[in-house]
Amino acid sequence: MRWRNCGRWPRHVPRFEHSSISSAVPPAASYDERLCDACVAQSDSRTNVVTTLSVGIVAGESSGDTLGAGLIAALRALVPNVTCFGVAGPKMVAAGCEPWAASEELAMMGFTEPLFHLPRLLRLRSMLISRFAALRPDVFVGIDAPAFNLGLERRLREKGLKTVQYVSPQVWAWRQGRVRTIARACDLVLCLLPFETEFYSQHGVRAVFVGHPLADQIPLEVDRVSARRELEIESGTLLIALLPGSRMGEVERLGADFAAAAAWIASRRPHVRFVAPMASPRVRAAFESRIASLPAVPDIIVLNGQAQRALAAADAAIVASGTATLETLLTGRPMVVAYRLSALTAFLLRTLGIVKVPYFSQPNLLVGRRLVPEFFQEQVSGSALGAALLQEIEDTRHVSELTAEFRRVHEALRRGGAQRAASAILDCVRGDR
Repeated sequence: MRWRNCGRWPRHVPRFEHSSISSAVPPAASYDERLCDACVAQSDSRTNVVTTLSVGIVAGESSGDTLGAGLIAALRALVPNVTCFGVAGPKMVAAGCEPWAASEELAMMGFTEPLFHLPRLLRLRSMLISRFAALRPDVFVGIDAPAFNLGLERRLREKGLKTVQYVSPQVWAWRQGRVRTIARACDLVLCLLPFETEFYSQHGVRAVFVGHPLADQIPLEVDRVSARRELEIESGTLLIALLPGSRMGEVERLGADFAAAAAWIASRRPHVRFVAPMASPRVRAAFESRIASLPAVPDIIVLNGQAQRALAAADAAIVASGTATLETLLTGRPMVVAYRLSALTAFLLRTLGIVKVPYFSQPNLLVGRRLVPEFFQEQVSGSALGAALLQEIEDTRHVSELTAEFRRVHEALRRGGAQRAASAILDCVRGDR
């Protein structure tokens, strides 16, 4: 028996009707029974059948690096003799992955940005195909980065390798025809969001909801006091987190507006403080250059990493659309979300009408309604972001509603994601269904 979504939901707009996401997700205790025909490990004795494991991995950007590190640790807990190699970030390297290239090389977005890097990306993919085909790992796992990984997975699968896509592309939201590409490229898709498996089942693609590892990693009750102590922020101070993105392109397009929003807020709340966690030294340098280019920007504490600590300490956040919005949700903080693509990509999206969902931020997609303010393309400005954020935090009734809804989402996604993903991958290696 499989879990299926409510028949009232539009097929092309998967979302959660009812009051919360948790009403659409089965209880954790019975969830494996609902997925008995999917590749979830059934017992420790079956897991022990695999005694050694080699895994090829390609993870895109910072969020993929985090997922990859968790997956490697979970695989090693099941199969101690595991070797991993491929495109990895620093967290994956620390977890024991042999890096052939850095995850940061795949940090790009939109239709047009990859075109400027096409020769380099093609050389990288050619190298990876050759090396993976020569080493023949037991399984290849592409983590996010679907524009790069799906083509790589298709080529490797044609060569007889088993392939897994960890993090479903948002194919249910736009360019739904890509599901045919996914069917040709992947033996298995590991979904982080519960409604995604229904879309794949309609198209005959093997998919498993594993939950989101971030929901396991971030506690249901974050420790604001400790986070503020570590950042040396006084307990009564209004603290706003600024997360303009983990990619260079995002920070180049949003960094100045985020800094301008800080200036706008500070002009109305003189004692406010700001903290900005940066995903990499390059991203930090790009953001600091945006800060320096603007007049009257208040002091901003710029951190190397530490996004979860910054969010735990903060009262609210201004966030670039992406995984950081989910981190903010899981931390239970009010937020304003911004999304800006290249002008050509935005034009194509609007002209071709290929986006099939009414929202772009993960919090709004997960609850099926506008819960947090979204600003797209030309709507993004310092004053717009700043005004929206102050309005959010001043509406105490809305903050209470938002906090309760975020808690329900957190509980629904808290499924032992990395462990479920590792078990599903092992079953795929064994050929179990």
